[in-house]
Amino acid sequence: MSDWRAPLISAVCYRDPKAALRYLEAAFGFELTMLIEDEQGELVHSEMRFGNAAIMIGNEWSEDHKSPSSLGGKNTQTVHIQIDSDVDAHCARARAAGFEIMMEPATQFYGDRTYRARDPEGHIWTVAQSVQAVTREEAEAATGLKITGWV
Repeated sequence: MSDWRAPLISAVCYRDPKAALRYLEAAFGFELTMLIEDEQGELVHSEMRFGNAAIMIGNEWSEDHKSPSSLGGKNTQTVHIQIDSDVDAHCARARAAGFEIMMEPATQFYGDRTYRARDPEGHIWTVAQSVQAVTREEAEAATGLKITGWV
């Protein structure tokens, strides 16, 4: 195992994790960094990397670890991806890889251009690119909300 480990890694369950590895690479450019298979060639564990982050892609393996497609489309988390450039092209790439675009790219009050997509098994992914610097005061004025801890 390499010396590099992300300090926080989400683990996402799929009915067909090998298909997920293919479409996550095609849609988002994730890089497969670890694949463990059993004697029958079934995926036991895998990890993908994106920049300085990582995600684990695995099978459904217990009643508590299921794909949204096995739970009527229900999600208990979404994964956010922050990219450096061209969120519109990124969205087109996700669409071409079979993702359902739930929200087309739009500039948000906090200065990110964001889109939201559902993968073929129902996981929801939010992708954003910072397109303008916005101060806390500007964000509060735009939303009417009180914001603490603006970075």
